[in-house]
Amino acid sequence: MILKASKRSGGRQLGAHLLKTEENEHVEIHEVSGFISDTVMGAMNEAYALARGTKCQQYLFSMSLSPPAHESVRVEVFEKALADIEERLNLTGQPRVIVFHEKEGRRHCHAVWSRIDAETMTAKELPFFKNRLNEIAKQLYLENGWSMPKGFANPKLRDARNFTLDEWQQAKRAGLDPRELKSAVQECWKQSDGASAFASALEERGLFLARGDRRGFVAVTIDGDVFALARMIDAKSKDVASRLGDPATLRSVDETKQFIGEQIAPRLTRYIAEAKRIAHHNMQPLVAKREALKVQHQAERQAFDKSITARWNEEQRIRSSRLRKGIAGAWDFLTGKYFKTRKQNEMESKFARERDSHERHALIHAQHKDRQALQELIKENRRKEAERILGLYRDAAKFRRMREGEAERDRNGRTRDARSLSPKPRDRGLDLG
Repeated sequence: MILKASKRSGGRQLGAHLLKTEENEHVEIHEVSGFISDTVMGAMNEAYALARGTKCQQYLFSMSLSPPAHESVRVEVFEKALADIEERLNLTGQPRVIVFHEKEGRRHCHAVWSRIDAETMTAKELPFFKNRLNEIAKQLYLENGWSMPKGFANPKLRDARNFTLDEWQQAKRAGLDPRELKSAVQECWKQSDGASAFASALEERGLFLARGDRRGFVAVTIDGDVFALARMIDAKSKDVASRLGDPATLRSVDETKQFIGEQIAPRLTRYIAEAKRIAHHNMQPLVAKREALKVQHQAERQAFDKSITARWNEEQRIRSSRLRKGIAGAWDFLTGKYFKTRKQNEMESKFARERDSHERHALIHAQHKDRQALQELIKENRRKEAERILGLYRDAAKFRRMREGEAERDRNGRTRDARSLSPKPRDRGLDLG
């Protein structure tokens, strides 16, 4: 299970993210404990108000728990993981919020703790929490028999296309898949031995090598978005400079944007826009099916929750009826029958809750399978459309290089013509003095 955490402020923004239904198909508030309020936004406001009595700025500890993509993980596994995390990080008893998100047939968990100890009015210290969470994550993989990522076994084998939150948000604003973007840049870097070859390879993928203001080398998309090259290829700036040379020989970002606007955009903008329109049109049936599946799954869960609630209430009524009242109840108490009946009721209640939990998990697991099958179709459709747009980018790069070659030949031809038309010195013969 991948554990990502950070100390942060901004409770209202975090609460809004936890409740966001635009990007998540299902949002389930699992627990709000330790707060007076029983709502997520109310809890975030309480945490902020409590922190105002201290000097702590990052008064929240936010964490996401992401299990392997194709594993069906029960709620109890998440709860046990959270209990281990609280014990290792000294957060036991702190107010917390637990929310489950489901998207693309996968479920992950968000947990948020208030770091402020209400008794001492100080913030809980979290030394080396990333190292400790890494140890807990490895333990979860071993305990549950999941296939451990290579990056856990050996950090040198981690996925080189992993990206930071800033990179994800920037790529998302640019309308690009950050993994595909980073993978494309790294592929160009591996197959290129110099600045010219690297720039040509980038242009075939709709990117342009440029000189950044502060970062040395940057990649500019056809839409004018700028990405730091060293961060995209996970290399040091000096290593990049040793292969690509002096960035001063390249166009600046503004000059590159101007070049794109003058040479590339007018010819390809309408083609790319048309390709995106076609992609959007082709995706609509799958999007409609996804929304219909979302509504269907929500209705199934509501009906299931209603049925198990009714069953639970009926079973509780039967269990309560076993405890007699009045003189008979007093006699049962004296003879010990009351305690036996109560213990039986407690055991039956425990088993009933486990049964309900298993049945609900089975329903969610079946829904995840349906959603994952649909997601495979969506991924395949996206791949085909991405190949179409990538082909347009490659055509643009080839066309630009062709024009540059023609311009170079024209310049060479004019030079030769000018030389042929220039007056030649007359041959005066030998100078006899």
